[in-house]
Amino acid sequence: MNTNLEHYKIFYHVARLGSFSEAAKELCITQPAVSQGIKQLENSLGLQLLRRTTRGAFLTHEGEALYENVAAGYECFERGEKKIRELLSLDSGEIRIGASDMTLQYYLLPYLERFHHLYPKIKVQVTNAPTPRTLEHLASGRIDLGIVSASDEYADFQNVGTYLSGRFPANMDVRMVRDIEDIFIAGRRFEELRGKVLSLKDLESLPFICLEPDTSTRKYVDGFLFSEGVTLMPEFELATSNMIVQFVMRNLGVGSVVADFATEYIEKGDIFRIKLDKDIPKRKICVITDNTNIVSIAAKKLLELL
Repeated sequence: MNTNLEHYKIFYHVARLGSFSEAAKELCITQPAVSQGIKQLENSLGLQLLRRTTRGAFLTHEGEALYENVAAGYECFERGEKKIRELLSLDSGEIRIGASDMTLQYYLLPYLERFHHLYPKIKVQVTNAPTPRTLEHLASGRIDLGIVSASDEYADFQNVGTYLSGRFPANMDVRMVRDIEDIFIAGRRFEELRGKVLSLKDLESLPFICLEPDTSTRKYVDGFLFSEGVTLMPEFELATSNMIVQFVMRNLGVGSVVADFATEYIEKGDIFRIKLDKDIPKRKICVITDNTNIVSIAAKKLLELL
């Protein structure tokens, strides 16, 4: 196509408004510039598109055929520009986040509440999954950012190929945002343990409740205990930490959870924290993005909040 697209833009506005002068006002150009644009378009196509009368400008038969197609294309461009303006002003858009139950409840949720208040038209999609699965989603581009737990020690996610020996791949941007602590909790059935200091080896004789194997928390705790020569054989493996707390309250065993999940119940006296001669080293909650993926404008704004 050899014709200048600007000429089609002028033609669209003259045809829609039925006036050279009104088109000039809308386009913020002079009326002679409008007339010259129409003339050049007609010369390029080799036919007359508009008839000028005292009552305005009217399309010829050929002009009507052209306008029907030009209008569809031009209005499509306008919708595209409008969409981009909305994305830039955060009047529309989408964020895809990956987070575990723990990182969602005890870190991300207050930020999402604030973000939604500031930008209510942004759609937020949260994929709830353990840390290894979140890392897989991020590497494949299914999410914009992940909120995960991590440590420099004891973790080993080689089976998923995304988090090796506690270190993230070089293409991932990792920002540590807060500490988390893994603890052991018990209910009234184990009242004789309240206030006592147990060795890690003592834990082997207790009925154990923990998360399922495919979670960063389970892998971390197991890795730490193994480094201390301790192996626990769980009687219950559950999908969520909240459920572990409920099982402990019903005296079904000693639970391993992140402290945040148990704090409310410990303060009310429903359960208690088991004291150990060596505490499990604290981990971090991290916000991660993949530098090889393009992050949406909305996601960048959320990252600023985080």
